[in-house]
Amino acid sequence: MRRLLFKSLISRPLSEPIAPLSDARLAELAQELDSMAQRRLGRSLAIRVVDAGSCNGCELEIAALSNAFYDLERFGLRFVASPRHADVLFVTGPVTANMRVALERTYHATPDPKWVIAVGDCAGDGGMFADSYAVVGGVSSVLPVDLRIPGCPPRPDELLQGLLSLLKTASGTAVPR
Repeated sequence: MRRLLFKSLISRPLSEPIAPLSDARLAELAQELDSMAQRRLGRSLAIRVVDAGSCNGCELEIAALSNAFYDLERFGLRFVASPRHADVLFVTGPVTANMRVALERTYHATPDPKWVIAVGDCAGDGGMFADSYAVVGGVSSVLPVDLRIPGCPPRPDELLQGLLSLLKTASGTAVPR
């Protein structure tokens, strides 16, 4: 036990340093995202996160968007608790058999216009869980996906850039389903 304690005191952390993103670039990116949402929807963008069976790595990065460094609320972007108030569904993880119906109900409860974003490699194609008996597949096997943000997990700035590219390429409003 003592050896482990001493080793932990002198060894470096295993985490990777964050990618350099200046405060000015972050503010510019978030401001552009909010102005694009204002143009497309006439209001701020509301995001609902749905965990369809993930390992929670993507949720940690999504939650980082609300921390003191990113603080997206100051730019009008917000996470909502109900799909009835959402414009965007961030779906993480492979869709498990137990979550399939709940994901479909969440999608149908979201008002039009709506967009679905598959966040992370697992949401894209099932990732490392794809061959599991409990996994139905990626999000696109259950819902129409408007954007896929790859990564295991994707960084918060990649999530912002993904949202921005979705709003830029969307034609006026989301396609009603």
